[in-house]
Amino acid sequence: MTKQTITAKGQVTLRKHLLKHLGVGPGEKIEMIELPDGRIEVRAARPAGSIDGFLGSLKGRSRKAATLEEIKEAAASGWAGRR
Repeated sequence: MTKQTITAKGQVTLRKHLLKHLGVGPGEKIEMIELPDGRIEVRAARPAGSIDGFLGSLKGRSRKAATLEEIKEAAASGWAGRR
C-alpha cells in the first residue's frame, strides 16, 4: 500500500510505480470511480473507439458466425472506406 499526502489544493500525485502499474504515461488519462465505503477505483482510461470498447458490441446481433475469410474481407472493406 502506498500512502500519499494531500496538498493544500486538495491534490495528490501518483507515484511513478503506480502509473507504470496502470500502464499510463505523460499525456494519457486515468479515470476514477467512486465505490461504496469511501473507496475509489483508479484505472487507465481507454480512448473512445479503442478495440477494448468495441469488443462485444456486436454480440447477439446475428445467429450466423462469420468465417475468418468473411471477417478479413469486412475489415479490409472497412479500412478502405467501402461498406
